[in-house]
This record gives sequence, structure tokens and C-alpha cells, in this order.
Amino acid sequence: MTDVIEITNLSKDYETGFWKKKKVRALDDLTLSVHGQQIFGFLGENGAGKTTTIKILMTLLFPSSGTAQILGRDISDRSVHSRIGYCPENPYFYDYLTARELMNYFGELFQLEPKVRKRRTEELLTKVGLDEKDWNKQLRKFSKGMLQRVGLAQSLINEPEIVFLDEPMSGLDPIGRREIRELIANLPANGTTVFMSTHILSDAEALCDEVAILRRGRLAAAGKLHDLVSESNERESFEIVIANADADKLTRSLNGNVEVKQRAADVLMIVDGEENVEEALRAAHDAGGKLISINPIRRSLEDLFVEKARD
Repeated sequence: MTDVIEITNLSKDYETGFWKKKKVRALDDLTLSVHGQQIFGFLGENGAGKTTTIKILMTLLFPSSGTAQILGRDISDRSVHSRIGYCPENPYFYDYLTARELMNYFGELFQLEPKVRKRRTEELLTKVGLDEKDWNKQLRKFSKGMLQRVGLAQSLINEPEIVFLDEPMSGLDPIGRREIRELIANLPANGTTVFMSTHILSDAEALCDEVAILRRGRLAAAGKLHDLVSESNERESFEIVIANADADKLTRSLNGNVEVKQRAADVLMIVDGEENVEEALRAAHDAGGKLISINPIRRSLEDLFVEKARD
């Protein structure tokens, strides 16, 4: 797969203080590659350097050192901006424009024909879940969630090859998050690569093909999500849920490889190692139990994040 974003030894220092200025390193020697036509998750705690990285890629900030390329061109090449989209964490637009006027304005910036602007505006405002009755309402009357929807819509007006989304689910209610998640999930199929920063790990786990985790401006981990969460030296364990069984009786019939917990409506067995699953199921059957479910216990993205994002 082709790398559509290439970041090499990127660093950013900020000056703080008034009389005695000190340099604070927000981004420290970041090297990262992103393949095309996927959803890439950019994760880290507050202050880890995620927004700084995105702003450098958008040329809203200048790096202290290092280089970056988008679609094979240096980020200083303005021509590449016609092929990308960007939605910041807190989008701010001119208050007295309506949603329709804003979309038309961005369409004009990308030199889209009037008919194309109208069609794309209506398609995108519908896709992001903004009610048609609000299309001609001034943005100053919009809630944070409604502005977030408009921000996402404008980032897609030019059918970008890459879209950069900084906390795209910020300010959305659960239904809105689901609608936007479904929209983002469909973008790679239409040829758009998504570079997404988010604090909502469940969204990242559901959407992302690859992730990178920053810790204090440095890259702590990067790669395919499945491979990263599978990295563990621990033996695989399983959760088995049994109905109509007595926990004490099961405990007496099993060895120490199975932990048995009585719950309100069923019994939970935690089995250490695949080779012990058959024994646990046989014991449950002998105890008159009914199998409800069996699932492997895998490390979650949250477990990985806590491990990599903190010392």
C-alpha cells in the first residue's frame, strides 16, 4: 500500500515565559507513515502533541525541525491543499452565515461549479445528520454538536483524498456519534483516507485499521490495531457463561485453571488456556448447566492505551 502521509523526525518547540523564556517541546522527533484508503487513529493524552501534529500538517503551525509530506508532496506545497479536507476540534465559522452559505463558500474556494456545490452541499448536510430545516439558519444559533456536523460536512465538500479530523465526535450525543461514525466508516470505500485524532477509544477501536499512540510528544506505539492489541506474553483466557448451574459444585469438580463466579442470573467461568475449555464445558454439563456464551478474553485498545500513553 502507498504511504499518503510521511512524517520524518518532526519536532515542535514552544517558547513560554516573559522575561526568561523557556522552550517546551510539544512534539519530539516524530516519524510516522500512513497508508492510503484506511482509517488511521491518532491517540494520546491531553497535551501529547496530537493537535500540534495536525496543525503542522495543515501548515497552521511551522515545525522546529523535521519534514512531512502529504500525497508525495511537501506540506509547504499549497497545491496539495485542494486534495485534502480538515475539520478542527472546535470549528469556528463566521456566525452570520447559514449552513448552506458556508458550504457554498467552501465549495467556491475549491472552484466547484455552482451545480456541483449545490449537490454536494445537500448530500453532505444530509449525511452528517443536520435537519433540512436548519440549513438556512445562521450558525450563531447552532449548538456545539450542530457546528461539529457542519464542520465535518465542509471538510468533505471537495471529495478529498485525505481528510484530517481532530476529535470529530466532540459535542455529539450518542445518536449523533453513531451517525458520524457510520459516515466516517464508509469514507475509505469511496477512496478517502481518514487521519483521525480522538479521545473516544471505543470509536477508535470500532473504526481504525491502524493507530499511533503519542506520549509526551514522542511516538509510543504504531501499527495495525489488531496486531498491537494482540501483543502479549500472557496465555489466552476465555469467559464462559453458564445458566442453571451451581457455582460451588462447579468449583469442586474443576482444577485451579478455572475461576468460577456466581452471578445473579448465571455463573461466569474464567478459563486459563484453550486446553482447559473442554474440561470446563464438561463440568458445566455434568452439573446440569446450560451454555450461554463462550468468548476469548483479549486486551482492549483501552488497555493498550493506558500501557503505552503513561510511564
